[in-house]
Amino acid sequence: MENSDNQYLLLTPGPLSTSRSVREAMLKDWCTWDDDYNKGIVEVIRKQLVELATKYPGYTSVLMQGSGTASVEATLGSVIPSDGKLLVINNGAYGERIGTIAQYLNIEHHVVELGEVIQPDIEALATILEQDKTITHIAMVHCETTTGMLNPIEAVTRLAKAHNKVMILDAMSSFGGIPLDIGALDIDFMISSANKCIQGVPGFGFVLAKQAELEKCQGRARSLSLDLYDQWHCMEKNHGKWRFTSPTHTVRAFHQAMIELHEEGGVEARYQRYRSNQKILVEGMEKLGFKCLLDKSLHSPIITSFYSPTHPEYDFKIFYTQLKAKGFVIYPGKVSNADCFRIGNIGDVHNDDMHSLIDAIETSMYWDNGYAQENSVSQPVVARQEQGA
Repeated sequence: MENSDNQYLLLTPGPLSTSRSVREAMLKDWCTWDDDYNKGIVEVIRKQLVELATKYPGYTSVLMQGSGTASVEATLGSVIPSDGKLLVINNGAYGERIGTIAQYLNIEHHVVELGEVIQPDIEALATILEQDKTITHIAMVHCETTTGMLNPIEAVTRLAKAHNKVMILDAMSSFGGIPLDIGALDIDFMISSANKCIQGVPGFGFVLAKQAELEKCQGRARSLSLDLYDQWHCMEKNHGKWRFTSPTHTVRAFHQAMIELHEEGGVEARYQRYRSNQKILVEGMEKLGFKCLLDKSLHSPIITSFYSPTHPEYDFKIFYTQLKAKGFVIYPGKVSNADCFRIGNIGDVHNDDMHSLIDAIETSMYWDNGYAQENSVSQPVVARQEQGA
């Protein structure tokens, strides 16, 4: 296994386990003013991202320093004018974060609170848009890694365009791992991060945007360092130059990760690997007696939430520590009304790794040797689209 030089596999929604060659790409220092860096790396990445995102013309890309959340904040703070209003579709921690950013930036907004296991109801959203004509923008998370739910972007974007709204998609944990053409969906702004399905390392995010919409954003930004338009304009004018210090090593690693995505066969091939990883994971966990939080119709190939065992001796920290000692790092739960944990299967993680994980979990089930037979996990809550927005 290529990851054998690592202490463990990160089975999380990001940062992810990366290939050795991606990590080795960071061993060289780069000058932020040099053409070898700006033209040879940054501009190449920008062009490749657009090609990865859509076959339609009129899109551009801009890279932003910081976490993925910084790029979300840069987008919201730069795109929505002072007289605009944002509709936030929230069914998880990251939808909630969009609402929090809007509150911090004094952006007028309306949050549709769905809970954490319910997809948006399109008819209910349509009613909101018909009743509130002041809404100008809609924002939603594609893959909500709070639970692993994949939201219905086709239906939501179609609704947004039917009402002439600007559509902002947080595709942080899906872009590069799930086939998606933002031009075909008529998405105006899409946000993702270097350390997700492209399989780079943390340090910057990026925004794919309709250039005509981005050009409208001049002077709108509520922050100097998070001015999306100015960052894009600087890169356009200066052939990849960042306004402020560029995360050069991270960018070079991302360049290598893009090469490896192409070598794997592109997004479709990576999607198939992630999907088979997730299938092995769920089937293996169910054989051990675990139950998924969500109905399988709502699953993404990114990360899966499982109910915690109800056995009185079970303790997540002990379980986590035992798995880490065997070379696997899983994630605690983030659902407010259910005791659960999460396991991701993206990054430089392959089918054999998932089989090994299941074996490690089986031998780490210290609390009950007969657990699979007893099947003593809490029953799933209702997770289908049965409630309106």
